[in-house]
Amino acid sequence: MAAPSDNSTSENSANLSNHTGEGVVLDIGTGDGRFAYRSAQLNPNKFYIGIDANAKPLEKISMKATRKASKGGLPNVLFIQAAVENLPEELNATADEIHIHFPWGSLLRAVAVGDEEVLQSLRRVSAPECLLEIVIGLDEERDRTEIERLGLPPLLSAEYLEKVLLPKYEAAGFVILEKGVLNSSEWSRMETSWARKLHGGASRKVVSLIFRAS
Repeated sequence: MAAPSDNSTSENSANLSNHTGEGVVLDIGTGDGRFAYRSAQLNPNKFYIGIDANAKPLEKISMKATRKASKGGLPNVLFIQAAVENLPEELNATADEIHIHFPWGSLLRAVAVGDEEVLQSLRRVSAPECLLEIVIGLDEERDRTEIERLGLPPLLSAEYLEKVLLPKYEAAGFVILEKGVLNSSEWSRMETSWARKLHGGASRKVVSLIFRAS
């Protein structure tokens, strides 16, 4: 079974009503879906939606999620192919949590520079007081080519955050709750394949930002 298209959001609306006792969680840039799937296992009363613009990595995990429970199937997780700037309208005002962990490429640039279109899209799908968590990991040397290609600011400095980035999020309707730099023991335990691949990169700076939709 291929990764569901945007239409699958409405087709699975019944699942939403049965498994949202503790909220709806979006994992944007989900990649292979590991975080969304594992989190759904651990939190059966939340409904997880993994979203990625690339459908290929979603095929295996999407198939697994639709199997019988005895074979790894889960009724509280769904995977959707969609770009962050064009999230399905069925998700409007539904998300109680949004997670963006270790984004790359265009998604990394969007959250790191505060792209207005993307921030508006995230705010559109946010329920009142939705929590938005963004974790960005960059290595100034190893990722130099990508940093230059995307035109990213130097390692998201404190000055850049305060004077440039956070005001853009606030203007879009997100108030900063927490910001800080994670050490490797904190971020390497995150249930994402990318975090596991990066484990041991002592020179990698990992910035964590947590916002609340105002």
